[in-house]
Amino acid sequence: MTSRRLMLTTALAAAAAAVIPAAPAAAQTNAAYAMVYFKESPNQTDDSYALHLAVSDDGLNWAPLNQNRPVAVPTAGTGGLRDPFIMRKQNGGFAVLATDLKGRIFNQNNQYIHVWDSADLTAFTGYRRVRLHEMATHSWAPTAFWDPSRNQYAVVYSANNGTRDVFMVNYTSDFVTMSAPQLYFDPGFDVLDGDVLVHNGVYYLAYKNLNDQNLYIARSSTGAPNSFTTITSGLRQGQGMEAPLLVASTSGRTFWLWGDSYSPANAVFYAWQSTDLAGNAWSVLDQRAYTAPMSAKHAAIEPITAAERDGAVSRWGMPQWNRLKSYNFPDRYVRHANGLGRIDPFPMEPPADQQWRLVPGLADAAGVSFESVNYPGRFLRHANYAVRLDANDGSSLFAQDATFHRVAGLADGAWASFRSHNVPDRYLRHYNYALRIDPIGTATARADATFRVTY
Repeated sequence: MTSRRLMLTTALAAAAAAVIPAAPAAAQTNAAYAMVYFKESPNQTDDSYALHLAVSDDGLNWAPLNQNRPVAVPTAGTGGLRDPFIMRKQNGGFAVLATDLKGRIFNQNNQYIHVWDSADLTAFTGYRRVRLHEMATHSWAPTAFWDPSRNQYAVVYSANNGTRDVFMVNYTSDFVTMSAPQLYFDPGFDVLDGDVLVHNGVYYLAYKNLNDQNLYIARSSTGAPNSFTTITSGLRQGQGMEAPLLVASTSGRTFWLWGDSYSPANAVFYAWQSTDLAGNAWSVLDQRAYTAPMSAKHAAIEPITAAERDGAVSRWGMPQWNRLKSYNFPDRYVRHANGLGRIDPFPMEPPADQQWRLVPGLADAAGVSFESVNYPGRFLRHANYAVRLDANDGSSLFAQDATFHRVAGLADGAWASFRSHNVPDRYLRHYNYALRIDPIGTATARADATFRVTY
């Protein structure tokens, strides 16, 4: 490996510099969050190796923008991306980095990453590929942070040093010209998917241990290469973890650690919460508390201002559909399957089976009817108390069967329940995972009849 600086053309540097700076970072008052991600589903029907964007007010429940379609697509290299990362730059704008890899073939060597700039999340500009090294290895899962001691950004990524998988680092002032790579973190075993959070001048590195499939957090007072000490025991939900993501809430009093299931067939986000980032006390966050974007994989989250959230929503648009999340089985969502309504675990195939347009009630505009997104013109309706997905035949009976009235959740008033329009003593609920309408008289039934209207 040579020690020369790796750089793009002067034209690309000029393009990057042409981005109009936003307000200085110190002037930002963050009140919301942005997430970037790519998409995969078990049977690959919803795969998208491009940049996706979501927003959240609470950092836990997410609205995918642009109808969960890409907001930017790589046009060079492999033509696809994985593992996107977003950070606020010192000029107040944003940088987006991503692995240059399309699909699920992981034996490719690639010395480049994708990079975009964004002033305010309404456009992603200055697209370029930046070379990080000249080694016969990959450049996966780039993350970055500002290092004031160097007056530069540190770009940390996964690579193989010929002995094992480690983290490397390059330093840059513009995400165009990169320093020579250095070894950043090598604990003596294979690691993957590093994510660095700087909080109160202390540096925290979340990573995956490839030997045990668990997530860990290490700490450094300087953020310098080879300065981290692991401070947590292994964290895992499900069969194994990857893609750790450390987030400080906008209040600065709560911290979240997100992680993906490592299997595309079980592409689920899990989360932990702590009030002590420097400690070893992370509690599992109940899936009732959060909802990730549909089919999202290996995300990154950055706090943003209310104006940036509003601008992104205005530019890209909120979803024109919803999902219904079960209260007592929060890993399951209302979907149709073989013409019947039921709740099934996410992820599911095809993912669009769980998407609904909540339209004015067919029999009463004050109510609501659930129209299938992937079978437009078909609605959830009850017949002999069982709930089906049927085509609207235009009859009065169908309109009444397909109309429900939304009320405060019977098990939790912050959620929702749905009373039948024409059998008003019965509510939409699941029983053995199948949807039906029933009278509600027990705590179990109230939980069965409670849903979160989400995205």
